[in-house]
Amino acid sequence: MNILVVDDHPMTVEGYINTLSNAPFGLNSPIFSRAHNCKEAYLKILNYRAIKKSFDIAIIDKNLPAYEENEILSGSDLAHFIREMMPDCKIIMITAHTEIIIVYEIFKNIKPDGFFIKNDITPEKLQEGLMEIIKGEPYQSPMVKSCINEIWKKKLMVDDYNRQILIYLSKGFKIKELEDIITLTTSAIQKRIIRMKDVFEVSDDSSLVKEAIKQGFI
Repeated sequence: MNILVVDDHPMTVEGYINTLSNAPFGLNSPIFSRAHNCKEAYLKILNYRAIKKSFDIAIIDKNLPAYEENEILSGSDLAHFIREMMPDCKIIMITAHTEIIIVYEIFKNIKPDGFFIKNDITPEKLQEGLMEIIKGEPYQSPMVKSCINEIWKKKLMVDDYNRQILIYLSKGFKIKELEDIITLTTSAIQKRIIRMKDVFEVSDDSSLVKEAIKQGFI
């Protein structure tokens, strides 16, 4: 398994490699390539392509020294380049940013297979995340999940239908009664409620209404 690790701090690169060299992930016999800026990573990718090889996983820091000649100005640009050159390579993005909008933009624009905020990374979490990713499951560290959920909540609650559904539920209306009040089918209303429960991380209608009120959405 060929893995590219890109971070402008050599100690960080070695830390990731040392962690992933151990079991359980280390049992996959990883072969690591190191890069500390966009140019180094770009050249390693081209070298691999020249010998008809591909990286299986690329671990990329968001903030990297740019390679301006080829318009690769950040880890995000590098991720897009890898996707073009090696479509099967799994992309793991790492960022020190904790601002919700920046985290969401990375998630939306890159759609990484794995996504960590640096403050979340421990040897155990890095191992856990990589093991999930090689099984084909996406992985987001706890702070990433929190940031994305905050954006999704806001997007969901801008929708007038969703707010109407919650307002009527808070007044004691049953889901079947809403079809006559809101111009949506019962099936459509149920799908919206399921989506909101998922984002608000609750399991029943009553808890959904309580959370929406608590967080100021209705």
